[in-house]
Amino acid sequence: MTFALGDPAPFDLVVFDCDGVLVDSEVISVQVDQRVLADLGWELEIEEIVRRFVGRSEANFIATVERELGIELAEGWDRTYQTWYHDAFERELTTVDGVEEALDRLRLPHCVASSGSHAKMRRTLGRTGLLDRFAGRIFSATEVANGKPAPDLFLHAAGVLRTAPERCAVVEDSAYGVQAARAAGMHAFAYAGGVTPAEWLAGPGTTVFHDMRQLPELIAAGRPG
Repeated sequence: MTFALGDPAPFDLVVFDCDGVLVDSEVISVQVDQRVLADLGWELEIEEIVRRFVGRSEANFIATVERELGIELAEGWDRTYQTWYHDAFERELTTVDGVEEALDRLRLPHCVASSGSHAKMRRTLGRTGLLDRFAGRIFSATEVANGKPAPDLFLHAAGVLRTAPERCAVVEDSAYGVQAARAAGMHAFAYAGGVTPAEWLAGPGTTVFHDMRQLPELIAAGRPG
């Protein structure tokens, strides 16, 4: 099927990031990240933590810390810190405002593709009541060679679900995630209602929006020409 220039091209699959898109975890995570980094000897402002780490994998976090501080983090280095994250999530974690309504109104198949581990997603999606909505359609960066901003994870999800990349819409909230969607040849719907400024998300092949309730209509309108 071909489309005239300017006509919307419909999607067959919606690929959701998890943190900051489905669960409102990023603001919690970056605050705990700041405490963890300070404890390791690296003082960073929240904006710099967002710039460096939001949307990236745990492996990238570890590699960056080791490189910047000139240290090697031994196995089990984060045992104490995991309690900090766990306690903060138990106290504060909720769904992203409006996302349940958006999912209820979405008329396309959808999945999750996140930089987080499967264990983390089971915990966060389970705690917020979203896990069953994505059963059997949850993908982690631990399954691919390269995490975001590489396209590997999104291409992996599309391949498993037998969908051509150009027929996929990606819902992201981080600059690295949006870059990964572009690299995969997928249109990015960039949610700017979280910790990442809208100007960091804007660019080619990207629709920036601020209210998750807008998402079903934006996706129904298709890929802008």
